[in-house]
Amino acid sequence: MTTVRREAFGRMPPEEGGGEVEKFVLQSDSVRVEILSFGCIITTLETKDRDGQFSDVVLGFDTLEGYTRKHPFFGAVVGRVANRIANGRFTLDGKEYQLFINNGPNSLHGGAKGFDKVLWSPQVLPNGVRFFRLSPDGEEGYPGDLKVWVTYTLSGRELAINYQAQTSKTTPISLTNHAYFNLAGQGSRDVYDHEISIEADSYLPVDDTKIPTGEVAAVQGTGFDLRQPVELGKHLQKFHLDGFDHNFCLHQGQDRRLVARVFHPPSGRTMEVHTTQPGIQFYTGNNLDGSLKGKGAVTYPKHSAFCLETQNWPDAVNKPHFPNVLLQPGEEYNHTTWLVFSTA
Repeated sequence: MTTVRREAFGRMPPEEGGGEVEKFVLQSDSVRVEILSFGCIITTLETKDRDGQFSDVVLGFDTLEGYTRKHPFFGAVVGRVANRIANGRFTLDGKEYQLFINNGPNSLHGGAKGFDKVLWSPQVLPNGVRFFRLSPDGEEGYPGDLKVWVTYTLSGRELAINYQAQTSKTTPISLTNHAYFNLAGQGSRDVYDHEISIEADSYLPVDDTKIPTGEVAAVQGTGFDLRQPVELGKHLQKFHLDGFDHNFCLHQGQDRRLVARVFHPPSGRTMEVHTTQPGIQFYTGNNLDGSLKGKGAVTYPKHSAFCLETQNWPDAVNKPHFPNVLLQPGEEYNHTTWLVFSTA
């Protein structure tokens, strides 16, 4: 049984239109999640440890002001295209499109004002909430009026996030949620004691601006082989890695499949990621630097969280041999990711 409650969370600043931001609280016996109508942001996700104690396992802020200021996409839905597009440029049907450059020489997570920085229209469901927005033709440089629906539903230990979209012109689209997790509880110092596995035989090497080189490299015999669980801290040391910020290539297919599992031995908390998407970006919070004050006035230092962002492959719009990232008029974009929480 899931209960859904809505309440006021704050108002947008006058220069942003001053609209009301609502918070939606989804609660089952084992999971409690809070989601905003601003950026479809997951602000809180509480799960039980093996003793039945709830802890909040996502990074974020106590107030709306934290989210309207600059922050690294905590908990937000990012789009129209998640991850990086090289030089913020792509060509469709002979026409070149130039996007806003906001990450070195590249465009990241939709540009200057992506889906994470706008108000969505909410609709309460029996076991969740659906958000809608129209991204107008030319927004952030992207072609086509894009109708987008993001639906969060909670069923027992499972949080499902479904993304649907329709366009009036051919456009690239890749949507994900950018939640930062720490299964010890948000505000814990690092995620080195977490054990992670990712069901991927290959990954995408990147250049020094984090754009895939185009090579699809086998994980076998490298630090990117996470097919068997590894303890993160020891693994980073062993392979002299500063952290992960890479796309792992998943087995192709439209069906739901288990793609990643994270286990935190001290608390017993386990999180599984299932998805229909072709890729997953594993990010270990390498750019967190302790400068942001999070919930309960804690700070978030480097490696104090991880992200598992299910998505299409980065820069797919410029790489013909990557999975198709283009949505055509008359088609529907439809992907789902499931987060399943348990204890061991």
